[in-house]
Amino acid sequence: MPSKLTHRTLSDAIANALYVLSAHELADECVRLGMAPQSPEEDAPMSGKVRYVKRRLSTLSMGELLSLAHTVNAEHDHAPLAHLLALGNARGVDGELKNLIFAAVGPKPRIVLRDAVNNVIEITEGADRALVYDRPLGEAGLSWRALVRWHASDDNITDFDELAAGRALYTRLLKSMEDNSAERLLFSVYARLYASHGFDVPALVPQVYLHYDPYTRRAGGTLHRQRMDFLLLLPGRRRVVLEIDGRQHYANDDGSAAPDRYAKMVAEDRRLRLAGYEVYRFGGKELVDRPAAKDMLRTFFLDLLELPS
Repeated sequence: MPSKLTHRTLSDAIANALYVLSAHELADECVRLGMAPQSPEEDAPMSGKVRYVKRRLSTLSMGELLSLAHTVNAEHDHAPLAHLLALGNARGVDGELKNLIFAAVGPKPRIVLRDAVNNVIEITEGADRALVYDRPLGEAGLSWRALVRWHASDDNITDFDELAAGRALYTRLLKSMEDNSAERLLFSVYARLYASHGFDVPALVPQVYLHYDPYTRRAGGTLHRQRMDFLLLLPGRRRVVLEIDGRQHYANDDGSAAPDRYAKMVAEDRRLRLAGYEVYRFGGKELVDRPAAKDMLRTFFLDLLELPS
């Protein structure tokens, strides 16, 4: 059983869990579970039960798929599906989102942990320059739609102009990267996914200073953690950190090798991975050739999120 909880592996497991049902039972069970009913032009389940189920699952978001997987496992007691869900939970980050401080414009904000037991934080300098997302985060992670709604503070407005609000937030986030062309390139390539694949795509959050309980709780006092370049809060508590490495990560100002800087960086990566995060680094040289970099980044993001090209 694969250890990575993805849309594809979870869909396979759900379809296999329901395979024991007869073709007639399967169609009714899919509808009862909330999947789309069979269309007149569609092949019946007897032509392929696994394929029939997976067609219905293909349109679900990862959050919806996770919810359905737990229901199927509870009702059909399928050991491989239960094992996959357990592996997925083990892979993700424990704890609940408390504060996501990101996209500061100007100097780095000063963040202090006031209450180490309850993980109460305070921005003592630069609170007006940073964004702070403090809403509960469910199994579905943080989508661009959710982040746009939060930033606009218009969750309950029926005529909400989501596209205009999305552009406004995109512009605001770009400001936090105005001195780094490589970060702006990566962010702009990812943001095109919102147009091509919809606002339910996970939000790419830039310049993250404080993220998750289990990690920050161990720091104590003033939080010295160097900011993350980008963070994705994916379904199933999967957390992905993206970093762009320039010369400052491995060399001194005079160009000589800086083994101490490099050692500190890889040690921090180890701690993040042990806390449940995935860390992907891009060398600055990879982004010099802009047309090639755009193709490389788009392919990476599509593979990472398992999105169709």
